Amino acid sequence: MSEVTASPTELPAETHSHAAGDGIIKPDYDPRLANEDLAPLKNQSWTSYNFFAFWMSDVHSVGGYLTAGSLFALGLVAWQVLIALLIGITIVYFLCNLVARPSQRTGTPYPVASRIPFGVLGANIPAIIRGLIAVAWYGIQTYLASAALIVVALRLDDGLAPWADVDQHGFLGLSALGWAGFGVMWVLQAIVFWRGMEAIKKFIDFCGPAVYLVMFALAAYLVWKAGWSNLDFNLSESGETLTGWPAWQETIIAIALVVSYFSGPMLNYGDFARYGKTFGAVKKGNFLGLPVNFLVFAILVVVTAAATRPVFNELLTDPVETVARLDSTFAVVLGALTFMIATIGINIVANFVSPAFDFSNVSPQRISWRAGGMIAAVGSVLITPWNLYNSPDTIHYTLDVLGAFIGPLYGVLIADYYLVKRQQVVVDDLYTLRPGGRYHYLKGYNPVAILATAVAAVIGVIIVFTASSDVAAFSWFIGAGIAFAIYFALKSRIPNSVPAA
Repeated sequence: MSEVTASPTELPAETHSHAAGDGIIKPDYDPRLANEDLAPLKNQSWTSYNFFAFWMSDVHSVGGYLTAGSLFALGLVAWQVLIALLIGITIVYFLCNLVARPSQRTGTPYPVASRIPFGVLGANIPAIIRGLIAVAWYGIQTYLASAALIVVALRLDDGLAPWADVDQHGFLGLSALGWAGFGVMWVLQAIVFWRGMEAIKKFIDFCGPAVYLVMFALAAYLVWKAGWSNLDFNLSESGETLTGWPAWQETIIAIALVVSYFSGPMLNYGDFARYGKTFGAVKKGNFLGLPVNFLVFAILVVVTAAATRPVFNELLTDPVETVARLDSTFAVVLGALTFMIATIGINIVANFVSPAFDFSNVSPQRISWRAGGMIAAVGSVLITPWNLYNSPDTIHYTLDVLGAFIGPLYGVLIADYYLVKRQQVVVDDLYTLRPGGRYHYLKGYNPVAILATAVAAVIGVIIVFTASSDVAAFSWFIGAGIAFAIYFALKSRIPNSVPAA
């Protein structure tokens, strides 16, 4: 069933060319809920290729490579890691399609779509939670990208080595050269972001395919140097692999970790789906960019990692470190710069655009889309992200904690849109504070959505801190499932819960 909305040509709205797109603001939209960035789009022009490129940028990053590589620490052989990656990304594909539909059909970003279940004011709760999580991820990805820049600097001038030693010249756990690299990456990303969504679209259209060329070249070179017969796809860190039920148990955990890794961009995927020409274009781009693209990426990761052991006499799961070991300075510089560019791509689309919309949603007239993004950029420095992503155990712990908060937000949104509202939305009511507005609920808040989110998040966090690591890996699924169940069970208690006519 389709949303109850009006054609853009029917709206007597004032339109402006804006960084996040041309939003259509009707005269009766409350200024406390609307600005040009948050209003429904006048033009939705993204094709399936744009979404395909979006996911290529999201997947082909140092963080994605490290996350895939860290699965070997679970004691899995290569084919088991491939199965986990493929099943996990297929789950992400279907979940992304679910969360994309309300934003694509209404032309609104994630925080506005969250007004449907949480209320026009209550949506600030998921917006702030998602925005803060994006700040953490933005810092992590900026740090990972800066590591590639440091590799280039050291290869070109080995005299900088003392400045890369955190013990000799370090502050808050990062070396002086690390701080310089982080600062450069911080500024470069801000420049791309500041130019607006059209510039971001062009950037991701380029960087996703570009890193593929380097990854194929790197894999081919290492396999050639190692010799195919010398490759051993038993890549567990101890050299011993699990068998039987323990192996399948770890495979299931690995699947959960894949979903957790993508849970952030998956939740706010509406920030991009809103630009899709049609929902069909979004789904096609998702299919090409997730199951198809990720399978190729996963194979490249496995083959490249397997080749590092005979070539370098140790297993390397960090692509930047792998590139740094190459003999050719040109190859090192080219490879490191490519991974750096790819990581900038994912960081902008997943962790810069999201908080820009989220923080703007809190106070549309005071915080523009650009201002929201810069708030996130400043916050990313304060969390010292290099301390959050420095080992496989830390990676998994970080994913578990973030999943405990993101899962409940996803569960409430899906339960409300598909089961309670039955995919029917009155778009104009998303921008009004009138007590009679469909999403006003109780003084602008839906208490059932808030309760479901709070209970599920608390349970998720308790599990992460008290349960075994095997159980904690499912924090996203547990949070989403509990919130979904609570919300649906209490749907009769939702104020004004009658779906649109």
